[in-house]
Amino acid sequence: MRTLALAASLVLAAAAAQAEGIGGIFQTQANDDGNVGMVQFYDCGGKYCGKLIKSFDRAGKEIASPHTGKNIVAGMGDDGGGKFSGGTIWDPGADKTYKSKMQLDGKTLNVSGCIAVFCKTQRWIRVK
Repeated sequence: MRTLALAASLVLAAAAAQAEGIGGIFQTQANDDGNVGMVQFYDCGGKYCGKLIKSFDRAGKEIASPHTGKNIVAGMGDDGGGKFSGGTIWDPGADKTYKSKMQLDGKTLNVSGCIAVFCKTQRWIRVK
């Protein structure tokens, strides 16, 4: 009976994690200067968008950014199974916008941005 109860709790926990989807806050991979950002995802008209809410330097000290409050990710559709596509990602350092897709795997979000056939992927980590 205990085994059945444990199995049921694990299934419910997994379903709750899946239902949480992309909502929350993710820390970006460090840029060339060692700075990271915190991106908060939210529903934007039935799609997902992610805005920069904080930035930190290499030492972990919060720094001001002119991009705080701006969308980094826009128009991302939920394809199910932790996959998201059809949106764009903006690179504030280069001031360029790329077609994007994302894959959520536990607390890791693999974010890809592409121009033509050239793609770059970053690993973002859920912090909240």
